Amino acid sequence: MKFEKIHNKGQARLFKNDYLEMLTKTHPLVIWGIYIPVISYLLYYSATTLNFSVGYVFLIFFCGIFFWSFFEYIAHRFIFHWVSDNPTAKKIAYVMHGNHHHYPRDRQRLFMPPVPSIIIASVLFSLFYLILGRHGFMFFPGFMLGYLMYGTMHYAIHAWNPPFKWMKGLWRNHHLHHYKDEHKGFGVSSTIWDHVFGTMFDLKKEKDDKEKVQELMFGKK
Repeated sequence: MKFEKIHNKGQARLFKNDYLEMLTKTHPLVIWGIYIPVISYLLYYSATTLNFSVGYVFLIFFCGIFFWSFFEYIAHRFIFHWVSDNPTAKKIAYVMHGNHHHYPRDRQRLFMPPVPSIIIASVLFSLFYLILGRHGFMFFPGFMLGYLMYGTMHYAIHAWNPPFKWMKGLWRNHHLHHYKDEHKGFGVSSTIWDHVFGTMFDLKKEKDDKEKVQELMFGKK
């Protein structure tokens, strides 16, 4: 998924059809607006209708958040960076993630847009319910909040400098993933799994390329 030139302006054209193209774009607040009511209701439903204790609800909820971090790593490494000679597979990989590497300043494609997002979320909820039964009503909200936090963190990494010194490693890990080596640094909201699976950059040895970093950030010219 290497590109000879990273575009600092504009965005990739993913579909010839204007309507389909429109459906590939969204704003982070739209996605938060869709899922926060769902997350809140399912937690409320779990405690009041399913009669789980509040402590237990939040235990399973936080398990869902933690599982998201693992899913994020696996999806980013093995699905978003899917390597194939098949033209259809290449197109899918580009639509899902390659366009972000090609046009890293495109703010409208950092979250899954509403229509495919709702479809995928519905499938995931069904799977969680099938596997976990009633626990799926608590696990799914945690998983989805993990996704919202991931998307927001991804946006922040491309928009601003790290607000706290202890977050600098997370920022650098993602920037290096973009401009140094796309086969490392797959964690966006967390570097836990990069450490576990040995794909973490050695940040003590890596030197920052400030010009390359600026190319990846929305507010930089």
